[in-house]
Amino acid sequence: MAENVAGTEKRKVGLFDIRVIIAALIGLYGIILVITGLLAGDEQANKASGLNINVLAGISMIVLSAAFVVWARWRPIVVPDDPVEKDGAGPPAH
Repeated sequence: MAENVAGTEKRKVGLFDIRVIIAALIGLYGIILVITGLLAGDEQANKASGLNINVLAGISMIVLSAAFVVWARWRPIVVPDDPVEKDGAGPPAH
C-alpha cells in the first residue's frame, strides 16, 4: 500500500524486510520442533523432567515469529524514491 504525500509516492520494503525473513526462518524451525515433539515418545519427555521441551520451544518460536511479522507490518521500512547525498547536492550524476 503506497501513501501519496505532496506528490511523492512512498514505497515499503515488504517481503524483503529482514524482519520478515527472520520470522520465516524462526517460524519454520518452530514448526519443525512442534512436529518433532509431537512425534517423540514418552522417553524423550522423561529426560526433561516430564516436559516436552521440543513442543514448548516450538510454540514459543512460532509466537516470536508472529511478533516479528506484526512488528514489520506495524512499523514498515519506507524506501525513498530519490536518494539524497549528505552534502545536499542530490543524487550522483551518471
